[in-house]
Amino acid sequence: MSQHSPIREDKTCLNCRHVVERRYCPNCGQENTDSRKTFHHLFVHFFEDLTHYENSFWKTIRHLLFKPGRLTQEYLSGKRMSYLAPVRLYIFISFVTFFLISVLPGGEEEHDSDDKKEEKELVKTAPSDGKIVKLNKDGKEIYALAKDSVMAELAEDTLAQKQVEELEKGVRSRGIGKYENEREYDSIQATMLPTQRSTGIKKWLERTMARVNGKTDDEDFDKKFVEAFIHNVPKALFLYMPIFAFWLWVFHGKRRWYYFDHGIFTLHYFSFMLLTLSMMLTWNMLAEMVDFSAITILTAFLWFFLFCWWFFYFFRSHSRFYGESKAVSRLKSLMLYFINMWLITFFTMGLLIYTILYLH
Repeated sequence: MSQHSPIREDKTCLNCRHVVERRYCPNCGQENTDSRKTFHHLFVHFFEDLTHYENSFWKTIRHLLFKPGRLTQEYLSGKRMSYLAPVRLYIFISFVTFFLISVLPGGEEEHDSDDKKEEKELVKTAPSDGKIVKLNKDGKEIYALAKDSVMAELAEDTLAQKQVEELEKGVRSRGIGKYENEREYDSIQATMLPTQRSTGIKKWLERTMARVNGKTDDEDFDKKFVEAFIHNVPKALFLYMPIFAFWLWVFHGKRRWYYFDHGIFTLHYFSFMLLTLSMMLTWNMLAEMVDFSAITILTAFLWFFLFCWWFFYFFRSHSRFYGESKAVSRLKSLMLYFINMWLITFFTMGLLIYTILYLH
């Protein structure tokens, strides 16, 4: 874009008032062109400034995807003009990831066809008199009426009673944990002996899960929970980055490596994770447009492949960047990967629960 912008006739720099002999100010580096631009110029300038769109952007993406650890090596060796700056790279990929997540389908449409509604209904038949007990996913009242009518006539029939209990268990199993809400949790705890009641962390976890269930719609809970989990992954990665770099600092020599070096490695690895996650989300959106079982199987395989790729990429980039022996590098990589992935998962779950409880 700059090469097509005419140079100002006035040779005084608008930023520092220094005399500009050519296109760029020798004192501050600002380009001596007209500061008033059209919307087209502003849009192109934003894109180029964010990505250095010429050769450096695609070169950076290519190294990031297919040459683990090389990008960090090149950047820290001083070759910084040839690649996109780590912070700018992460910001751009984060922007793309959040945009894709924002346009993800929010689940099934609210107004399903009659055929789909019929498929969602759960049908049970009481064996003794052939009565039909119907229950759709949000039809607890239908279930209650059916339970009353069937159980009134078949109270002595243990088989029918067992079926009703299993049906009730199916309804109550939606969500996380075994309690539908805090009221149910408190009432059950009150009926227990003091020695049988949950205490400490267990009590906090059970009560928290009960609160989550109480604030979340039962219908398609699992699907919504997974979608919310994916939506919180980029946020968790951003917040967890300093901790990830800290663990790298703990496991490596303090004289040879600075925290800054680990920070650059972390930015590149997290950028890789977000970029591949964006690619997978794009595939997911396309796959949902095609109702074909083979596509569903392929999507599941691609998710599995993605997690394996993340695992292999970390091993390879860690070994290449830190230059340790294979045995030492593999041991450290294994320990670092599982420590951090466990903490990132815990971090994401905590962020997800916070979102449901306080922002739902």
